[in-house]
Amino acid sequence: MMALLMERGAASVEELSQRFRISKMTVHRDLDELEASGQLRKVRGGASVQSSAMFQADFRYRQKIAAGEKARIAAAAAAFIEPGMTLMIDDSSTAANLATHLPQRLPLTVISNNLSVISELAGVAGIELMALGGQYSRKFNGFFGLLTEDALRGLRADISFISASAIYQGEAFHQDPEVVQTKRLIVKGAERRVLLADHTKFGRPGLHFLTGLETFSAVLTGDELDAAQRAVLTEKGVSLHCIAA
Repeated sequence: MMALLMERGAASVEELSQRFRISKMTVHRDLDELEASGQLRKVRGGASVQSSAMFQADFRYRQKIAAGEKARIAAAAAAFIEPGMTLMIDDSSTAANLATHLPQRLPLTVISNNLSVISELAGVAGIELMALGGQYSRKFNGFFGLLTEDALRGLRADISFISASAIYQGEAFHQDPEVVQTKRLIVKGAERRVLLADHTKFGRPGLHFLTGLETFSAVLTGDELDAAQRAVLTEKGVSLHCIAA
């Protein structure tokens, strides 16, 4: 069921029943279990893995959304990095794209709880990699919890790169409180902060407040962001960079 939902984003109970040749009652029971584990959200007549104000989509699904835009944002973000810097990179799918550009800016020290970043940079000569321990979350493909937070409190970086699942009226939000706590520490632990967020994140609120966008030295998104959203952020004095295709 999850593989089908990851491919399509949403499916009806009727469709799942026919696809897997099981009763609708069994589908409902399976969906209840998956919702309880945080992997999906039940909607009227079916289920969805798409983000909402209360639910953050699985990392595997988010990787597919606005993939080209996220790659452009990461390439632009790399211009903020200079050899010798210490970086913090969060768990987001957008920030994960940044790892590809780091070998061109050596030497670097990289601190991250993002498993994709850790896996890509492990063993790269010229990169001092500090992998943040903690409880692994398959949904977010990263490490969280007390161990992660304790480690972050003892570290400082020149610059941090994070994302947010929702941006509304000049403020960043996320649906998961544990993820919010980790992101706040990554923000706090750096001298400069850069927010990476594709245009789909803007204009909708999330459950938990993360930080105001004035916290960031720069906010990078794609030029797909509509004029109304740009105007809101510009009026608030946000350093907005819309990266062209």
